[in-house]
Amino acid sequence: MCVIRELQIDRKENSNCEMQTIQSTHLKRPEWLKAKIPSGKDYVRLDGIMRSHKLHTVCEEARCPNMGECWNLGTATFMILGDICTRSCGFCAVKTGRPKDGLDWEEPIRVAEAVELMNIRYAVITSVNRDERYDGGAPIFAETIRLIHERVPECKVEVLIPDFKGNDEVLDIVLASKPDILNHNLETVQRLYREARPQANYRQSLEVLYRAKQKGFITKTGLMLGLGERTEEIWK
Repeated sequence: MCVIRELQIDRKENSNCEMQTIQSTHLKRPEWLKAKIPSGKDYVRLDGIMRSHKLHTVCEEARCPNMGECWNLGTATFMILGDICTRSCGFCAVKTGRPKDGLDWEEPIRVAEAVELMNIRYAVITSVNRDERYDGGAPIFAETIRLIHERVPECKVEVLIPDFKGNDEVLDIVLASKPDILNHNLETVQRLYREARPQANYRQSLEVLYRAKQKGFITKTGLMLGLGERTEEIWK
């Protein structure tokens, strides 16, 4: 009897066993799918700015595979309000838990200084969710926008905000600082929210975008594909 171990036929078990060649069905990964290990002088410089200013980026906290490439181009997405999120979305690698009480009121100036040092002309600011607070951390968003505009007037500011539990008053705190772009990601189609965003609501997220648009702001959103959505659901 032939004995197969790790896809190889052991000849010692039976010399009369007919040998067969087992070929791998694995295809070579395309070059564009491979992420390079972060390195390079521009990466090191940007990393030094983030560390010295005690800042977080979604690039690091969400474990983005493109971080090395982006940082070498001098781009990064700042993540404010700490590195612990009160929500547990199924697609996200950011830590979940209860953040420390209070807000870091020195964070906005550190972000503005980093934007200036990096010579950024288009800054993207996102955050964790801070559902333990009524204001959701919106005052930190507002102060960050204000200070970047003050310190680097030519820099456009896009904020990728949470839904703030659909609270209009809290959303207005952010809008009062006049972000150039108001971004709030839907992430997926309505049917998949329970799995992908169990603590969010599809209609509520649409309302956030609608309210900002009604107030005259340029709005933006994003969808991930490949979670099981159907083509017709994407276009709804």
